[in-house]
Amino acid sequence: MNRAAPAPLPTRDLVAALVVVAIWGVNFVVMKWGLRYFTPFQLGAARYLCAALPLVFFVRPPAVHWRWVLLYGLFQGVGQFGMVFLALHVGLTAALASVLVQTQVFFTALWAFLLLHERPGRPLVIGMGLAAIGLACFGLHFTSPGASAGDVTVLGVGLALCGASSWAASNIVVRRAQQQSPGYDPLAFVGWSCLVPILPFIALSAWADADAARWLQPATWAALPLAGWGAALFLGWVATIGGYGLWTLLLTRHPANRVAPFSLGVPVVGLTAGTLVLGEVISPWQWAGVAFVVMALACVVLGPRWVAARGRRG
Repeated sequence: MNRAAPAPLPTRDLVAALVVVAIWGVNFVVMKWGLRYFTPFQLGAARYLCAALPLVFFVRPPAVHWRWVLLYGLFQGVGQFGMVFLALHVGLTAALASVLVQTQVFFTALWAFLLLHERPGRPLVIGMGLAAIGLACFGLHFTSPGASAGDVTVLGVGLALCGASSWAASNIVVRRAQQQSPGYDPLAFVGWSCLVPILPFIALSAWADADAARWLQPATWAALPLAGWGAALFLGWVATIGGYGLWTLLLTRHPANRVAPFSLGVPVVGLTAGTLVLGEVISPWQWAGVAFVVMALACVVLGPRWVAARGRRG
C-alpha cells in the first residue's frame, strides 16, 4: 500500500514562509552594518534586548514548560546568532553567510528523523539533494584559480556551520514544545525566550570585549549613530519577533522537515542584497549555486502540491 503524500501547505502558511525568507535574507546585510558599531556579543545583547522589550510587558508567558523557553533561547539566541555574529566579525561575507547558515536544513532533517521520527517525503529528499549540489558549487568557488577569499576565513566558515547546527536544535525544541503543549502562543514563546540570551551575551561581552565598560556610560548610548540603533531594532523587532514569530508558528502547524527547507530561499535574497548593498561580487560558481538553490526551493514548495495533484488524478 502506497504511503499518502503529504498535504501541501495552506496558502497563508506559504506566504508567511516566503515573508520570513525575505526578512532573513536582508538580515545578513543588517548584521554587517550592526557590527560596525557593536562587537559580536554586544550586538547579540542589543538584538535580544530590543526583541524582548517592550513585548514581554504586553504578552503573557507561553503555556509551555519553562525548559523549552530556556533551551530555545540558548540554542536560537546564544548558539545560532552568537556564532553567526562571530563568523561575520572574524571573516565571512554576508552573502556566503546566508548560504552556510542554510545547512541547518540538513541538521534539522537528521535530528527530526532520529528524535521525532519524521520521515521526509520525496520532494524534500530531491530538494535537499539539489540544495547540496548548490552548496557544493558555492564551496568550489573558493578552490577555483584566482578566486579572492580575503573576506572569508576557515574560522568564519566553521563558526557559521556551528550556528546552523544550533538553529537546527532550536527547530527540534519548538516541535517538542508543541508535542507537549499543543496550541501555545508562538509570539509569546519567541518573545519570552528573547530574555534568555541577554545576560549570557552581556557576560560574554564583559569577559571578551576590552571596551565593554563603555556601555555603562550614558554618553556611549547617546553617541550611537542612528544606523546602529536601526540595525539593533531591525534585528530585534523585524528579524527576531517578526521572522521567528512566523517561523515558530509554522513549526507548530507542520513537521520540522516540512518547514525548514523554505529557508533555502534565504541565500537567494542574501546574495542579491550582498551584491546590491555591500558590493559583494558573485562568481560563476556562486551563480551556479544560486540556480540549484532556486530549483531546490521550487521542488520543496511545489513538489507536495504536484504529488497531491497526481494522487487525486490517480
